[in-house]
Amino acid sequence: MGRPRILILGGTSEARLLAEALALRDDCDVLLSLAGRTEKPAAQPVPVRIGGFGGAAALADFLKAGDYRLLIDATHPFAERISANAALAAETAGIAAIALRRPEWQRLPGDRWREVRSIPAAIEALGPSPRHVFLATGRQGAHHAEDAPQHRYLIRSVDPVEPPLALANADYVLDRGPFTLESECALLTRHNIDAVIAKNSGGAATYAKIEAARLLGIEVMMVERAPATDMKAVQTVAAALVAIDHLFPPAMKRGV
Repeated sequence: MGRPRILILGGTSEARLLAEALALRDDCDVLLSLAGRTEKPAAQPVPVRIGGFGGAAALADFLKAGDYRLLIDATHPFAERISANAALAAETAGIAAIALRRPEWQRLPGDRWREVRSIPAAIEALGPSPRHVFLATGRQGAHHAEDAPQHRYLIRSVDPVEPPLALANADYVLDRGPFTLESECALLTRHNIDAVIAKNSGGAATYAKIEAARLLGIEVMMVERAPATDMKAVQTVAAALVAIDHLFPPAMKRGV
């Protein structure tokens, strides 16, 4: 049957690490697809496709036309629409699918979390009195801050927020993780932050802001993940590699 073709929907560090591991092998062909939302994506170890597919049906057509045998959804935990389309596309194309989802962060002693369902809910939870808010959810969704202009916002993103928000009090930081505890403590202190809005993305790259908020006694509006799709899920790159080997035993991968 030849070497299986694998499509990875990426955009996370886990997707890059998985692609890196598969690139070292000679028993599969891998294509990594990136949505193209980041202007300067990090270098990748396998061939890359940039841009969306246009929905579940178009993704299913792409999978069938390319004779792909496995779809791996390693997108951001908050890319709900892409994940839903991936699950439907794999089912339509009749191929195997795996979701690579890093575990959520867990509340620890000292954390002052208020769990909310969305960024608008987090903005509302800030209350009517002016606060100094670290909006650490990226540029997508940052516009919701305009609904509560009484606060002063520090907004961090990889790419610029375009157009800039219609707010009198907004500061912007362009930066890409991983971040250190020391730098995050300094950032929160320098801007007199008393509330952090964060998505429960999990992983180590951006966890330092949660640690810093804990140490400084700052409240965190923690946006919860949406319910996961019913796609088979693994939490680590190592587990994904095991699942791939289970799907494609060595004899099958050699075309024997």
